[in-house]
Amino acid sequence: MHKPNPISLAAKASGEPEFREVGVGPWTQEHPGEPRPDDPKSPNYDRRYDTTLLDEGDRRNVLDRYRYWTVNAIRDDLDAAGRHGFEVAIENWTHDFNIGSMVRTANAFTANRVHIVGPHKWNRKGSLMTELYQHVEYHPSIDELVTCWKLRIAGEIAAAQAQAAAAAMHAHQAHSDASALLSDDDESNGSPRFASATDHSGYDAVARADACIRTLESSRIIALDIIPGAVPMETYRFPERCLMLFGAEGPGLSNKALELADDVVYISQFGSVRSINAGAAAAVAMHSWIAQHG
Repeated sequence: MHKPNPISLAAKASGEPEFREVGVGPWTQEHPGEPRPDDPKSPNYDRRYDTTLLDEGDRRNVLDRYRYWTVNAIRDDLDAAGRHGFEVAIENWTHDFNIGSMVRTANAFTANRVHIVGPHKWNRKGSLMTELYQHVEYHPSIDELVTCWKLRIAGEIAAAQAQAAAAAMHAHQAHSDASALLSDDDESNGSPRFASATDHSGYDAVARADACIRTLESSRIIALDIIPGAVPMETYRFPERCLMLFGAEGPGLSNKALELADDVVYISQFGSVRSINAGAAAAVAMHSWIAQHG
């Protein structure tokens, strides 16, 4: 008969662990006597609240400020706050269990979009439903993904150029009108006058649009893999707008994904294994972007 390990026996006798309770119970339990926020007649009525969660409690893996909120309300709030400029694409050719972990990390760092490449069905086990708060898009091939992404970036550049042109025209007209007023004033009293700071608002708008265009034009597709010619992540400067490509545990990225990438980046390692877990590698890459761009 197998003899129990003494460490296991001691662990059972220790009385540990005691875990913190996650989430909140029903509204009436947490806020006794307070009107429900899902009641239109309530002074604190808020359409973002979910009736079922208010009835049963909210034990989801969400921030406390999102307790009792509907999924759509949370997603809309993340959109309103502004998502980050990087996007995440995950190849799903092997139904890798790491995909759920990658999606969960993308939510934690508010990736702009999540792309699933390959079969539509993917392993959601590790995502803990976080895909519901993301904008998830599906693509039958890596080629189709890259084409769509480049077209969207080109469209954003065209829109920013139009915005810059309109702002420049407005700024020129404002400057002309201000110059005419100053000239009239000079003739009437002989004293010099200068335009106020608000006269430069049009030029500020042009500068912002130009900065946006430069950011979009410098966008890149970045493959995360260990191959000859790849550059270490520790020395790589992530562009503000980028599409990160992640592969499966074991085979890594497909040849087509590596072919279409502008840059290939790897994480320096110092142990005996060739690579770290794919989900962990994705988390390191996304956090590196956050560390550089905030």
